[in-house]
Amino acid sequence: MKKFLSKLLIIFIFLLPFPSFVLADDLEEESVDVAAEIESSTVSTKLPELNSRSCVVLDRISGSILFGKNEKNQVKMASTTKIMTAIVVIENTTLDRTVEVSKKAAGTGGSRLGLKTGDKITIRDLLYGLMLCSGNDAAVCLAESMAGSVPEFANLMNTKAQELGLTNTHFESPHGLDSDGHYTTAYELALLSNYALKNADFLTLVGTKNYTVTINGSPKNLSNTNELLGVLDGVYGIKTGFTNGANRCLVTACKRGNMDIICVVLGADTKNFRTKDSIKLIEYTFKNYEYFDLKGFASNYLAEWQKNNTNFFLIEKGTSNHLSLKVDKSLEDYSVIPVKKDLISNMKATITIEPTLQAPVEEDACLGKLSIFSGETNIAEFDLLSSTHIRKNNMFDYLLNFFKFYPSPLEDALF
Repeated sequence: MKKFLSKLLIIFIFLLPFPSFVLADDLEEESVDVAAEIESSTVSTKLPELNSRSCVVLDRISGSILFGKNEKNQVKMASTTKIMTAIVVIENTTLDRTVEVSKKAAGTGGSRLGLKTGDKITIRDLLYGLMLCSGNDAAVCLAESMAGSVPEFANLMNTKAQELGLTNTHFESPHGLDSDGHYTTAYELALLSNYALKNADFLTLVGTKNYTVTINGSPKNLSNTNELLGVLDGVYGIKTGFTNGANRCLVTACKRGNMDIICVVLGADTKNFRTKDSIKLIEYTFKNYEYFDLKGFASNYLAEWQKNNTNFFLIEKGTSNHLSLKVDKSLEDYSVIPVKKDLISNMKATITIEPTLQAPVEEDACLGKLSIFSGETNIAEFDLLSSTHIRKNNMFDYLLNFFKFYPSPLEDALF
């Protein structure tokens, strides 16, 4: 018995210096009753209390941040990495191409599709293995098939990140296992997700609850690790994640009516907290926000202002004082914006513009600002442009004006 205990102690001491194996998705047997969490969740106008270290809710139509908690802090992202992996693959290769699994891909640890060296499988099926069961082996196989190696594929990922303006995001792998140079922010992950969801193949991929892939001609059934997909009203994607360094992560796309949002929670202590936080944020958003017709509001306000200020401008040395205004084209990007329901009645606009101008006034010249306020908060500001051209008086104009005000004796005799 003593010898056995001594051997056990030696084994324990030997293993102690080695770090625990790091996972890259939901391999732990932690069950969550999502339906019960939805039923028990309470929604109010108060900001929800959250366990997750960083979170964001992004409106897909306007790009507005509706909720943020440390949303621009650099953090580890675990298998939400695979959002970038998938979109890079989809945009750069034929999905029905068959590839062979390498020894390196087959030996990749963590969450797995279950590939073996020499297996034959299509790119499409690898993508389902990547996004549904979060296969790290599928991620490496895709990277090698696309770029020849994991480092070269990471270069493609970083090039795409730069193209999308993700300045606080950097990739070192296609799977998301913890490393110091592999990070993002909740906000930039939402931006990446918003971009990826515009791709029809990607949208189908992340919205699939169950799928059967074919490996060497044999079928294998997969289930999506996203616990909210098909359960919480309006959820249509997109990706889970877990590593020891990142903790529990979940990116969720949800649409109800005409409102479409992306919710990102990163760094939750448990899967249960990850689920609760996501539900809280999604329900809070749909309870408290609705779209506001910003374009119509701004256009109507400007029209009414011009109607009531027909003699507002004095254009020195100009041929006319009648100047028409328009809002710059950026207003087209803000057809609607999400606004808290209790603030819509407090929406107001102001125009800041100088009444005295010097001719010439060119068409499309920026003359002032139209600002939109929700209560005391400035939520949008647009340039006011001249919609007409008013030229400067020339010598002929001065002579014409002179005769208008000082008629000749001949004109007096005739009239």
